[in-house]
Amino acid sequence: MTYIIAEPCVDLLDKACIEECPVDCIYEGNRMLYIHPDECVDCGACEPVCPVEAIFYEDDVPAQWKDYVTANYEFFEDLGSPGGASKIGKIEKDAGVVAGLAPREAEH
Repeated sequence: MTYIIAEPCVDLLDKACIEECPVDCIYEGNRMLYIHPDECVDCGACEPVCPVEAIFYEDDVPAQWKDYVTANYEFFEDLGSPGGASKIGKIEKDAGVVAGLAPREAEH
């Protein structure tokens, strides 16, 4: 189990969660952030600082955003476990569900 970032983060990329994460497990894709399921220690520090409430414990992801659980795991399939987001910077990709969304205006 891990924390999951869902749709409210798409095209927002606030990054307050990155600053709060003690283990550097929140990675930046093109359009949203992703939490590495093997590197996350389930501390929950990221959840309360998210300005759009996009972060959920995996079992608590609302039904309308359940696809983001799969998307979070999918994002890391080819990447593996680099051992820290700050080492590699922005990753020029997104999970399929995110890449397929129409661009969003700053509606948050």
